[in-house]
Amino acid sequence: MRNLVTGSVLAVAGLMACSLAAAAQNNAQAGQGGQGNAQRPASNKFDNLKNDSGGPAPVHDLTGTWLGRNEPEMLKDVPPLTPLGQKLMALNKPEDKYADSGTNDPWYLTCDPLGFPRAVINQTRGLSFAQMPDRIVVLDQYNRVWREVWTDGRPLPKGFGTKTGPDPTWYGYSIGHWEADNVLIIQTTGSRPDSWVDKAGHPHSVNAISTERYTRKDQNNLAVTVSIDDPAIYTKPWDIAVNNFKWAPDQDFEEQICVPSEGIQYREIVGVPAGDGSGNSH
Repeated sequence: MRNLVTGSVLAVAGLMACSLAAAAQNNAQAGQGGQGNAQRPASNKFDNLKNDSGGPAPVHDLTGTWLGRNEPEMLKDVPPLTPLGQKLMALNKPEDKYADSGTNDPWYLTCDPLGFPRAVINQTRGLSFAQMPDRIVVLDQYNRVWREVWTDGRPLPKGFGTKTGPDPTWYGYSIGHWEADNVLIIQTTGSRPDSWVDKAGHPHSVNAISTERYTRKDQNNLAVTVSIDDPAIYTKPWDIAVNNFKWAPDQDFEEQICVPSEGIQYREIVGVPAGDGSGNSH
């Protein structure tokens, strides 16, 4: 973890290296979001908001900005992987297990897009909804990413990567519908398979179908569940995470971006000298 390896670097670095390491760590945690125990502004805002309901939820309306914590609650019941899933999982080296210099997490290494469904279960600091006649636009605070969710009744596309099918994209293709007055269901498929499901490195195929269930409990509280159905990788559907958001009183949407140059500087000064977690430095 980034804030845990800093001490190792400071012990072997001179005053200038210490200053650079501290600056690089601060920049990386501000830009990439950090994975340490230090609280971030979004979490502080979420925890400081009142727990009152604000009144009943409006009908078919999530419009506006919502604040969440940095990470959702990850559910532990990961189903067994298929042989292909096991092969792909073995290739992924998450930061939690392989430390800063040993990970091959594409987001961590080069600020590649989080992709989908990782974008809704990693760095979940805030999101906004903008509703249109035929679609809902979902805007993620982290990295300023936006997704179009079509609500005009079209089906999910198929045949990704074939001559007649659509190309995979980082955030896939999404459709949505209202299941009740206050429940929005979003399904997404066609996400590039080189992205991860989560920061633990779980893989997914291009045909995985991710489902987000947004339940607006009242005016001020929004509950979210995320699941994935991917028969090529997992032996059964998987409930990945649950999350909670609160209505942002000031509707402020902060800029929090993973900056490649800051990430590279951080790894060179802090991550690589700290070693791979086995006691071996580089």
